[in-house]
Amino acid sequence: MTDRKTELAKNLAKVEERITAACAAAGRERAEVTLIVVTKTYPASDVRILSELGVRHVAENRDQDAAPKAAACADLPLTWHFVGQLQTNKVRSVVGYAGVVQSVDRARLVTALSREAVRAEREIGCLIQVALDAGVNGRGERGGVAPDGIEELADLVGDAPGLRLDGLMTVAPLTGEYAGHEQAAFGRLMDLSTDLRRTHPTATMVSAGMSADLEQAVAAGATHVRVGTAVLGVRPKLG
Repeated sequence: MTDRKTELAKNLAKVEERITAACAAAGRERAEVTLIVVTKTYPASDVRILSELGVRHVAENRDQDAAPKAAACADLPLTWHFVGQLQTNKVRSVVGYAGVVQSVDRARLVTALSREAVRAEREIGCLIQVALDAGVNGRGERGGVAPDGIEELADLVGDAPGLRLDGLMTVAPLTGEYAGHEQAAFGRLMDLSTDLRRTHPTATMVSAGMSADLEQAVAAGATHVRVGTAVLGVRPKLG
């Protein structure tokens, strides 16, 4: 086993222990939580090692990095998640490799995703990104739609050819009433998920929690956690 594979295996084991313990503390089964490894800034070789170690879900936030990496790993049994703010001019590329787009936050993006999914003859899972720090413009600091905009956007996704409404995603906000209160933020997301499932019962996915706060997300009921640093190490600075 290479040094890097040994390192990643140890890190994955530690994250697995954390998720298992968090599930036990919350009275949940381990199988209820899916780990998504965020591989942004790391090379395709790391993705290949992660696949060998049993990882099946990986995430990226910049298409210019993700597209060549996904192409280099096209032979692997992976589901790619796009988790960054997505510009409409990048949609065609992202639809080429992503199985799930977790950052759907505006009608124009829904239209673009639907058009390209139909063209590519693919079905793309969509999560509505919820901004719990949404300001007067209805947008969050890191993208997302305000809670009161979820239902309208969900209906658009649900009716759009080539798209599948899978659920909700959030990032613990750095500003506003939920800043520093991750448990409360994720609890609010779960309440919003419950509301959404009344009209869209198959939208059961709740993506929340990262390396620093995955326990709070699991406690709140998240179905998916997005972990990067705790698996891959401290990220190199982007140029």
